[in-house]
Amino acid sequence: MSTKKKSKGKMHERRKRQVVGKEERYRQQRDMSDQDEEVEEEKEESPVSFPVAMWDLEHCDPKKCSGRKLSRHGLIKTLRLNTRFSGLVLTPVGNKCVAPTDREIVQEHGCAVVDCSWAKLEDTPFSRMRSPNPRLLPFLVAANPINYGKPCQLSCVEAIAAMMIITGFPDEANFYLGKFSWGHSFLELNSELLTAYAACSNSEEIIQAQDKFLANARQERIEKQGIGLHFNFLFLISFLN
Repeated sequence: MSTKKKSKGKMHERRKRQVVGKEERYRQQRDMSDQDEEVEEEKEESPVSFPVAMWDLEHCDPKKCSGRKLSRHGLIKTLRLNTRFSGLVLTPVGNKCVAPTDREIVQEHGCAVVDCSWAKLEDTPFSRMRSPNPRLLPFLVAANPINYGKPCQLSCVEAIAAMMIITGFPDEANFYLGKFSWGHSFLELNSELLTAYAACSNSEEIIQAQDKFLANARQERIEKQGIGLHFNFLFLISFLN
C-alpha cells in the first residue's frame, strides 16, 4: 500500500511539472512571436513623403496607445522635450485651427502631435514642445475604443489622420488609420465634418463650418425631443380618454 501511495505521489508531482513546463513553453513562444511582430513592424516603410512626429508624455497605457503602435511600425518619430519641430504641431495650446492653407507647411516640414492624457493637460509641459506652427483641431468625434463617441477626445492616430485630410493628404490618412482595426470608423463617424473642413479656405471658414454643424445637430436634437414629447402627450390623452 505504501509503495502505491508513493508512486501515485511521484506521478502527481511529475504531472504538475509537465503542466508548468507547457505553460512556460507557451509563454516563451508568445514572447518570441511578440518580438517577431515588433521586428516586422519596425521594418515597415512609410509611403508618406513628409516627417510625422510626436512628443510622448507617457501618460497612456503603452498597450493601448496609438502613438506607440505607430512608433513600432516606424511610422512616427518620437521627439524629446525642448526639441524644436518646424512643421505643423497639433496641440491643445494652439492659436488657430488647422486649415487647407497649412498644406505647404506639412508638405515641406511635416506634422507632429502631443501625445498626452486629456486628464493631465495641466501637468503637461507644452512650453517645452516648441514649434512656429501650433494648431488646434476643429470639432470631431473619437472612434477609438477608449473614448468612442466622445467629442474632441481623439487618439494620436485620429488627430494625425484628421490633420492630413484637412490639409489635403487623404491617402496618407487612410494608410495610418488602416493600422488599427477601428481606424476607418473614425472616417465614418466624421465623414460630413471632414468633407466640410477640407473644402474650407482658411481657419475662419473652418470655425464657421464647425459652428454650423453644431448648430444643426443641436436643432435636430431639440426637434427629436419635441416629437418625442408630442407623441407622449398624445398617448397620455388617448389613455385618459
